[in-house]
Amino acid sequence: MKLDYKKTFYIGLAFFLITLFWQTYDSVITKILIDKFGLNQTWSGFVMALDNVLALFLIPLFGTLSDKQKSKKGRRTPYIVVGTIVAAFVFMGLSFSDNIQTSRLRTETSVTSDYQLVIDMEDETSGGEIDLAEWTILQTTIETEWTGLLTDGIIDQERFDKFEEEVIDSMDQYLTDNTITQDEENQLKELYYDHLNQRAWIQTSQSPVVFIVFVVNLLVALLAMAIFRSPTVALMPDVTIKPLRSKGNAVINLMGTFGGILAILVLTVFGLDKLSYVSYAPAFITVGVLMLGLLTIFLWKVKEPKLVTEREELDVALGLTEEAEAVEKHESVEALAKEKRKSLILILASVFLWFTGYNAVTTKLSDYAPKVLDLGFAMPLLIAQGAALIAFIPIGILATKIGRRKTVLIGIIMLTVCFGSIYFLTPDTASLMYIIFGLTGIAWATINVNSYPMVVELAKGSDVGKYTGYYYTFSMAAQILTPIISGALMDATDRTILFPYAAFFVFTSFITMLLVKHGDAKVIGKDSVLENFDVDMD
Repeated sequence: MKLDYKKTFYIGLAFFLITLFWQTYDSVITKILIDKFGLNQTWSGFVMALDNVLALFLIPLFGTLSDKQKSKKGRRTPYIVVGTIVAAFVFMGLSFSDNIQTSRLRTETSVTSDYQLVIDMEDETSGGEIDLAEWTILQTTIETEWTGLLTDGIIDQERFDKFEEEVIDSMDQYLTDNTITQDEENQLKELYYDHLNQRAWIQTSQSPVVFIVFVVNLLVALLAMAIFRSPTVALMPDVTIKPLRSKGNAVINLMGTFGGILAILVLTVFGLDKLSYVSYAPAFITVGVLMLGLLTIFLWKVKEPKLVTEREELDVALGLTEEAEAVEKHESVEALAKEKRKSLILILASVFLWFTGYNAVTTKLSDYAPKVLDLGFAMPLLIAQGAALIAFIPIGILATKIGRRKTVLIGIIMLTVCFGSIYFLTPDTASLMYIIFGLTGIAWATINVNSYPMVVELAKGSDVGKYTGYYYTFSMAAQILTPIISGALMDATDRTILFPYAAFFVFTSFITMLLVKHGDAKVIGKDSVLENFDVDMD
């Protein structure tokens, strides 16, 4: 009774391409919405929440439909094929809208090719520092451009007066001294980015067709991804006997982690992790082609009906039929003992709170890192993923020694400190981000390795699916709300509020988790270090 790792690896290619898509989507789409189409933080957060809104309703739907599917290719494979092909081609199609909008911005406005504020004033060897005279020239350029918009009738006097008061006059406050402090430079950058954002929105509102096409394509891609998420997750249990599903799930989750790492590497290789007003076509096309290539290998190597038949025959041979589970007594949340029910509610509240903090960061980091820290966002994410990967096994061992709850609490403290400390970083100390995000990856893995098992630990065997649903409902609810709430807060203040916001919600999850009394398993050693990877990888 040994897991067929080769077979499971090929099955995991479907999950690999899913995380490849989502990591690229989360990293790039926020930047495009804010910088190229001019959405503010709130509305960009709303768009970024759509995938979780759709997932909340469509993932269970397509999971149920695939359960009832009858096809020569199997129950799950048709959904994987259709969803992947549509998502890949539509994702590549986003490059057309992106290219058109980029071209318009670069030819019809003063928007430059990247975040270097002095791209037109100094060469690449000057170190990127801007002196008082250069800031004054930049302010004059901005004012001239907006005066032209007023003269041409593109904006009215009220809009011009508001911009002059909020941006031009505010810049004057920092340009009256002979020198510019670091804090003043940060404020000037925020005002400059405000100009770029508003200018992009004017361009979008003048001719909204490109934006509409982009959003429609985005919705189609999200729909396509929702089609095969559940079938992909369900395929491994379909073809793997019950005693080996834990190891099989570990392999699938590892494949997903490597998919996320590949997405970050793609952005890094093309140098797109810091730039904004450039074409993202290389990323869209590369990811789309990789998805289709991975699907091709999947179809070549995975013959679902044959694998299901083999699993059924093995179940019979080993006496592993599912009738025993079917007669288990179902236990609802209401039927749980009072203390256990309280612990379940507290765990789910904790899930909501730490996802609220963490997802705000993952959604907005691609906008925050270049603009606040003059730092590319890909390398911190890559370091976080790598650190988490290395930490999984030690974390699993630690949890068997001191328990899941205490391990989660340690992770929460680490994550709170990491997020809180980033608030104090400046462009001069931005390199510390790499160390902090390495610790962030370990902290998040520490929480994720143990939190989901704590939820299902309170379930009977026949209710694991139901309790898994509770977990996903609370995590997705957080991921729907937090991009919008954090975005609105950033609009009301500035970008630097992001990490205090995240640290606050993660810390509140410490309070709720501290009150949890149930959900720790009996200490039973796993028969393979690989099973430490058998965790939710959301």
